[in-house]
Amino acid sequence: MSVSSVSVPEEKNIFLGKECTILEAAMITKTEKYFKLKFKDGSAMDYQPGQIVEAGIPGFGEIPLGISSSPTRNNGSFDLVVRTVGRVSGKLVSLQQGDSMWVRGPLGHGVPVDEFKNNPVLIIAGGIGLCPTRSMIQYILDKYTEFKDFKLFFGCRSPEERLFTDDCENWQKSDRVEFHETVDNADASWKGNVGVITTLFEKTSIDKNSRVLICGPPIMYTFVIKELDTLGISRENVYVDLERRMKCGVGKCGHCQMNDKYVCMDGPVFRYTDIQDLPEAFK
Repeated sequence: MSVSSVSVPEEKNIFLGKECTILEAAMITKTEKYFKLKFKDGSAMDYQPGQIVEAGIPGFGEIPLGISSSPTRNNGSFDLVVRTVGRVSGKLVSLQQGDSMWVRGPLGHGVPVDEFKNNPVLIIAGGIGLCPTRSMIQYILDKYTEFKDFKLFFGCRSPEERLFTDDCENWQKSDRVEFHETVDNADASWKGNVGVITTLFEKTSIDKNSRVLICGPPIMYTFVIKELDTLGISRENVYVDLERRMKCGVGKCGHCQMNDKYVCMDGPVFRYTDIQDLPEAFK
């Protein structure tokens, strides 16, 4: 066989996104927009709960986003949520159904699902932290026989900032999850719990053998970990999803570096004991 006839597989370009068609687009709060997307070439994305993608528009920019749907529901589409905070996110939020968005990924390391199986599970999501954890939530609900008792805490600042309200209603009714929700500041319409997310611990009992996944604002981690310590839950069984400060998604820019670790490559999901001594992890 001549050298010229040898077929050389094309190397995947980690900086090159693929065009996606937006199947659904809707503002779900004043600042967050939900998208359901599908690759235009018909391919499906193989990913783990907790992994990220880079989403953007060629020549304009891109941002890292946690995938908001479970691979168990991967019928060729996947969900993302964009918060309007800057130039790129503002441009993405302007896109509508039928428009194109470019996505590259999946990137990073997600939830070690096998560590959670056959164990009680607690997921604690604060604010927009519900978006990346929604992937694991759906995964457990779809494969609930592979897990033991499943509890879910969600907290946000006010009722108008609640995300995935239809999901929240369904979780309240589901016999596959014990769901507890709170807001920091109530309005006249809110009939549920009022207070920071740690006030939800008094609403139920938590098995000390639980595997725990936490995602939320930096200040939340400190107080949640204290509660878990009080319950006797080993820090080895606690995982944190850090979606902060990422930029390139492939460890080239150093924007998300924490000592010898990169959030975009070593995470964004970390075992808590692997990063608990890194001060920059929770700032």
